[in-house]
Amino acid sequence: MIKKIIVAAMLSACIGGMTTPASAAVIVRVAPPPPRVEQVPPPRNGYVWVAGHWVWRNHHHEWVRGTWLRERRGYRYVQPTWSQRDGRWVMQGGGWRRGDNDGDGVPNARDRAPNNPQRY
Repeated sequence: MIKKIIVAAMLSACIGGMTTPASAAVIVRVAPPPPRVEQVPPPRNGYVWVAGHWVWRNHHHEWVRGTWLRERRGYRYVQPTWSQRDGRWVMQGGGWRRGDNDGDGVPNARDRAPNNPQRY
């Protein structure tokens, strides 16, 4: 009985794709549809715009509309992305990443002046 359950689980992962925790990548065989056109609202002070994107839920792609997130000092927001690898589609979830002290969008490791928000 357990052997049948394990085989069924492995087959469903191979056929439809598999999901992992939100912080990890999602790997599926079905390409995401083209992104939908969204009107990006004007910038809001203290907020970051997260663009609409496709996610994999219930064995198909679902559109998530764009939204505003409150800015986090010392972090930068990385948008969710889809990329093709070895015949499969991989979604790396978006989220906050440490390492942008001045909030200019340049990670500290690559920023010549990481504590200067006036740098252009």
